Parts: sequence; structure tokens; C-alpha cells
Amino acid sequence: MSTAQRPVLVAPDKFKGTLSSRQVAGAVAEGLLRIGIVSDVCQIADGGEGTIETVQQAVGGELVAAPASDALGRPTAARYLRLSERRALIQTSDAIGLELIAAGERDALAASSRGAGQLLVAAAEAGATALQIGIGGTASSDGGAGALEVLREARLLGDERVKLIALCDVRAAWEQAATVFARQKGATDDEVVVLERRLGRFAAGLPKDPRGRMMTGAGGGLAGGLWAAAGAELKSGAAWVLDQVDFTPRMLAARAVITGEGSLDRQTL
Repeated sequence: MSTAQRPVLVAPDKFKGTLSSRQVAGAVAEGLLRIGIVSDVCQIADGGEGTIETVQQAVGGELVAAPASDALGRPTAARYLRLSERRALIQTSDAIGLELIAAGERDALAASSRGAGQLLVAAAEAGATALQIGIGGTASSDGGAGALEVLREARLLGDERVKLIALCDVRAAWEQAATVFARQKGATDDEVVVLERRLGRFAAGLPKDPRGRMMTGAGGGLAGGLWAAAGAELKSGAAWVLDQVDFTPRMLAARAVITGEGSLDRQTL
């Protein structure tokens, strides 16, 4: 096939706060078609919002409703993706996502990760023993304290039958969870200092110290809490999703690739 006959691979992430990956990809593909260029539409995600939809479109699976609490403790209709009898994909932002809370209601100090723990317990109690956990887009900065409390109550902490893989949307270490990301969750400068101190005390009491380890700061430290106290493996969410959507062979078959996300910076790489 000549270069001119190859499709253009359209593979954007979400444009946070404005358009989903599906909407961006659809708009770009429509524009290309108007000038006679065929596209291969490939939604991507990084473990945050849109991960469940992207993976389900690529590999299938069944969406399962699971009652949970949002980051402020209010009941919310959340879901997880059952990939097989023993495998499930949890998107923590489906319960404790920042976008689920109105800008005027955001409270970085009060926000909890309990809802993420409730999703994990729901999937485990339904028979899943391999849990991929999309960590990103959360409203909480509690180091996973709320989620770990729920797992402890359900007697899942230390259960070697359940394997957790945290799909992290950033490479930030634990101590960056508040410093870098808490302001976008509604924290003032003074509250960032409080969160930094709180996370430091919490880290000191965990079975393993998450400080200084890459990716432990994802999800307001949720990744680090699950790694330190629940034995979770930390992986790049973007790399995992790209594998699910067969990105590499599709890229090699394309004449060009169009990608993007809401803000292009060093994290994009």
C-alpha cells in the first residue's frame, strides 16, 4: 500500500473539561474525510477519565453498576468494567472524579478516596481476582487513606488471592501529590501545606514508604497508598491502554498520527 493510501491514525486523549477522546477523534476524522483522507480512529486514555470507555470499545467487556460514594461522601452511580470472569477494570474517577464535583463545592481537605475502595470491593466480591485500577482525575489527595479503610473493612488488605495493578496517569512521586496537583482540586496555598504535612505523616505509618518512588503521587497519592499497603503494582496507564487498543501496529500502518490532549506539556510525552 502506498503512503497516500494509508490512513491517518487519529489518536487523541481527552481534552479535559471540554471534550472527550471520542468527541475529539470524531471531529478530526470528519475534517479529514472532507478533504478525502481516510482515518483510523483510535481513542486513547491514561488511566483517568475515559479509560473504561476506551478499553471497552477496544476489547469488549461488560459494564457493571456499583454503588459508591463520591469524594465528598455523597452516593453516586459508579461502574466498573468486567473484562472476564476473573479480571476487572476500575476507573476511580468514575466514583471520586474531580469532574463529578462542581467547582464551587470542591474541598481538597475533606475529599476522600473511599469511593475508589468501594469499587474495588464490589469487583472483588463479584469474583474478580485481577483488578486493573485506572488512577487519575480524582478529587482526593488523601494518599488512598479512604480506599484503604474500605479494603481493610472488607478484609481485602493482604489477601494474596487478589492482585492489584494501579494504572497511573502521571509519573509524579508521593510528595508531589499535593504540591503539584492539589490546587487544581480546589486547594488554597495554605491548604496545600496542610495536605503535604498530612501526606507525610500518613506515609510514615504505611508498611512501605512511598516517598521518592515514581508514580506513587498519582490520584492524590492513591497509587502510593495501594502500593504501600495493598501490594499494588504500579504501571503507566497510558502504556497499558495503548497495548489494549493495539496502538503500535496501527501506528506503523498509518501515514501520519494526529494526537493531542487538553494541555500539551512535559507530562504529555
